[in-house]
Parts: sequence; structure tokens; C-alpha cells
Amino acid sequence: MYESFYKLKDKPFRLSPSPKMFFSSHSHKRALSYLLYGVKQGDGFIVITGDVGTGKTTLVGALEAMLQGYHIVVGRIVSTQVEAEDLLRVTAAEFGLAYKSESKAVLLKSLEEFFRECAQQGKRVLLLVDEAQNLPPRSVEELRMLSNFQHDGRPLVQSFLLGQKEFRVLLRSPSFVQLRQRVIAAYHLKPLDTEETQAYIEHRLRLVEWNQDPVFAQEAFPLIHRITQGVPRKINMLCDRILLFACLEDKHLINVEVLKAVTDDLAQEDLLMGADDQPAREVTGDARALPLRSDLGNANEEGRIAVLETSLETLGSMVKRELSMLRKVILDTQKSRLKTDPVPIETRLQKVQAGAEKE
Repeated sequence: MYESFYKLKDKPFRLSPSPKMFFSSHSHKRALSYLLYGVKQGDGFIVITGDVGTGKTTLVGALEAMLQGYHIVVGRIVSTQVEAEDLLRVTAAEFGLAYKSESKAVLLKSLEEFFRECAQQGKRVLLLVDEAQNLPPRSVEELRMLSNFQHDGRPLVQSFLLGQKEFRVLLRSPSFVQLRQRVIAAYHLKPLDTEETQAYIEHRLRLVEWNQDPVFAQEAFPLIHRITQGVPRKINMLCDRILLFACLEDKHLINVEVLKAVTDDLAQEDLLMGADDQPAREVTGDARALPLRSDLGNANEEGRIAVLETSLETLGSMVKRELSMLRKVILDTQKSRLKTDPVPIETRLQKVQAGAEKE
């Protein structure tokens, strides 16, 4: 909706990861450098961790895009607590090998043959494992065992592991000693700082041909950073709602007042924060504090009823704004049609209704 209103060629703040939208913050640039270093080495494991929403998947997508055209066969796995043998099946499927009815021994043999064929063709195999914190220890060990397949003293397959911060804790456990010894570099992604948050927002807007409409007031960026804690996914969610709100209200300036209205809506919907998030209660001296889930959960019955009533009022105001926008679109359409068609749209509707009654 707001794309056409602000003449943008696409939505700038989609939640789905896109390598085209990759933003090189200091932390992301450092992480990408470690990944490229690992590719150059062609040996050992690279581990990248980060909190939810910090851009690990987008980082992997950017790496894949950079490796296109090189002699590197990339396989990508998103882990969902895959057991050891199933991990081999998923890996085989990713590389286009048979996997359904094969035993573990057959799967390993097929993978080794595939890796050797790639090596003979002058290609290397890189396995990217996302959400690695979900892998059981035996599955992680299976990945390590795959690196034992070698040709001329070099591994036939290399693995990069990306996961949430708890994966760092898992790596310190005794069961991961052998894997830990093969990790040549590890890095933890950090959220954006205030300046990077502004640069990130403007970067994504420029990619969709933003022409300074709407204008973001300078005071808005520190508030957005404080509300979202510099987490890219939260920035995307908040900015998407900001643009929707501004569009419905026919606004072309994003300032503190707009932010207060949007954060109020999101707080009532309980969308801005997760259960484990602990943002600052005060966004700024001028902005309203955002209620935490624990605040709502510990409220008495009257408080909860008040929250529900406020939520209904918020939804009602949003519906009114959307109806107002739709009326405006309909009126504009009517005006454009009247220029070429002298018959009013009301007359047309009456004729259609009369015809329907006859039938």
C-alpha cells in the first residue's frame, strides 16, 4: 500500500532475508571477512553466532551471492533438530543425491563419491549450516566426520556453522572438543549502533528508489535505535509499520509524534518485543514508555480489561484510517473515470442492482 503512496519500487523493510538488502555494518563486515577467510583457507570450520534477528541468514545469502561464478559448490541446510542420520539425508538431498531409502553407510559412500567428483573437476564443496544451535551433539559430530574425507591432504568438504548465542555455550562443552579444535575462526554478530541504525534505514530506502519521501526527522533515528536495540529484524518491523501508519495518515514527515503513535499500537499488539527482550522502559523523555510482557502479565483483572479496551480502540482507529484511505482511492478513481465516462458510478451501480433483481 505505502509503496505506491511514496513512489517506492518495492517494500524496503521486508522481514524475509534478502542478500540484495545486505548492509555492511562494522560487525557484519567483520563476520563476512571471517567467512571469506575460511573460503580462502579451504579447511577448518568457521562459526558465526548472533542473537535472533541480527542478520545471520542475510549474511549467508550475501556470501552465497559473492561465491557465484567461482568453482565452489554450495549446499545450505537450515537445522531443525535433525538427528545424525537424517542430517546425512538432508545433506545428500541438498546436493541432488538419492537419500530416501539408503542406509547410513550408503549415504556416506554417495557423499564421498560426490565430493571426490567435485574435486576432480577442480571444484570445492562448502556446506552452510544455519540455526546450528538446534543440532544434537551427534549431528554436529557427523559434520566433523564429513571433514575427514580428504584429497591430497585437504578436506573434500568444508562446513560453516551459524547459530544463536547458545551455540557458543554448546561448543564449550566436553562433547565438542574435537570440533572445537578444527574451528579456525569464530565471531559473534553484534546489533547496530545508533549511527549504523540510521545508515541501515537509509540504505534500505535507497535500494527501493526512495526520493526523500517521507522525510525522516533526525530525531527519529536515535529513538528507533533505542526501541529496537539495533536489531535489524526489529528495525524492519518497526519501520514497516511507521511507513504504513504515515501513509494512512497522509504524512510525509516521520518525527517523534509518528513514532509515539506507532509504538503505542505495537505495544498494544505485543509485537515489538519478545518474551526475553528487556528494552529500556523510557524511549526518550518525550516518548511514551513501552509496556513489557511481564507488566501486562502481572496486572490485575481491571488492568487487563483496560489493556483490552485500549487494544480495541487502537484497532478501531486503524480501521478508520484504512477506510479513509480506501474512500480517497475510490473518489480519485471516480474522478478519473468521469473525465472519459459521463455516466456517474452511482448510476452504473443502480443499473447493475436492477438487473440482478430481475434475474
